[in-house]
Amino acid sequence: MSKKALTPASKFQRYGLLFLGLFLVGGISLCSIFAPLLTPYDPFALNVDMLLQPPSWQHPFGTDALGRDVFARILYGGRVSLWVGFVAVGISTAIGLVLGLVSGYFSGIVDEIIMRGVDVMLCFPSFFLILAVIAFLEPGLLNIMIVIGLTSWMGVARLVRAETLSLRKRDFVLASRLAGAGPVRIILTHILPNAITPVLVSATLGVAGAILVESSLSFLGLGVQPPDPSWGNILMEGKEVLEIAPWLSIFPGLTILFTVLGYNLLGESLRDILDPRLKQ
Repeated sequence: MSKKALTPASKFQRYGLLFLGLFLVGGISLCSIFAPLLTPYDPFALNVDMLLQPPSWQHPFGTDALGRDVFARILYGGRVSLWVGFVAVGISTAIGLVLGLVSGYFSGIVDEIIMRGVDVMLCFPSFFLILAVIAFLEPGLLNIMIVIGLTSWMGVARLVRAETLSLRKRDFVLASRLAGAGPVRIILTHILPNAITPVLVSATLGVAGAILVESSLSFLGLGVQPPDPSWGNILMEGKEVLEIAPWLSIFPGLTILFTVLGYNLLGESLRDILDPRLKQ
């Protein structure tokens, strides 16, 4: 049976959105990495002569209530938000991968224990669970990354478990088992490589979620603490002067919007491209 040719609309949906997501994610990431080359201002430097200045050629995103350049703070704050997203997703993905592979491969009582643990974790709203844990810890970047990672692995675990349950019955896994290969070797050489694709998609979408959580915590004063810049605490500072200096809320809000949109487009596009069931 010949493959069905993709229409222009299908090609745009499959590849156009992928490139748009890459453009948004790559552009914002590169701007944050090369922040010192894009702005001459120190994100911590106070300037009492430039308090709450509107956007201009000198300060493209204006200044805040302490005279600091908002563009510089957003660029440097991007490093914090993106770092939290990557590290938190790395932690959650590692935990979910291990538990999902073990649960799906060994099944039985091991599967029951792990899955009931997942069910218990899913009983608590994730954000409120994070708030409860953060409330007992000292606010800080490391604690935020660890807490977000330790409270967001359940979806990855269930996804990997489902893939593993399907793969463990495949002929190549059965043949490897008959050849005398141990569980660890089978999991690492046969099951993991074939289950990694949906995990990559989930991780991409997870970065967007982690950035939103970090921004929300910083907005509430439980995340990155001033004067260190973060998109969330820049928004919090803008809330106090919203009527007279709306740019303090508009620009970090748009940055969060485009970053999350970019990762969501990238994740959805990767799913459409890598999932063979969607190519039919």
